[in-house]
Amino acid sequence: MNPITEGEVKDTVAAAHSRGLQLLVHSASVADAIDETFATFVQRRIDALIIANDTFLSSRKEQIFTRAAQQAIPTIYYEREFAVAGGLLSYGTDFADSYRQAGIYVARVLKGAKPADLPVQQPTKFELVINLKTAKALGLEVPPTLLARADEVIE
Repeated sequence: MNPITEGEVKDTVAAAHSRGLQLLVHSASVADAIDETFATFVQRRIDALIIANDTFLSSRKEQIFTRAAQQAIPTIYYEREFAVAGGLLSYGTDFADSYRQAGIYVARVLKGAKPADLPVQQPTKFELVINLKTAKALGLEVPPTLLARADEVIE
């Protein structure tokens, strides 16, 4: 599991627990593990799925959203490309903005700034993408208030 993801998972587990929800955490590092995990999800009749930020999972996005669609599991992703490719929704860092910030840092270093003197920055811009086609296929109605907050709605 991506070291950054470990903190995200701990925070998500704590948030779920504080709301009286049970969270089942699974990790996958090979393609077969994804299929096995979905079999477990079907057996346990999970209500929804959250895909955490992970390079391996990002490389397997088609397999993941295909399995989620086959099993009619509403799934939230961390990267807009998942929602664009057919996932239900995504909420995460606006990578274009992060790349812009990285470019600004590189420019500062090239102009003589010492990297150790530059402050650590975290993402400040996040985006919500909702795929209404997928929501309809899952028989879900997305609340108008959520649609109004979305940065992009795929119809």
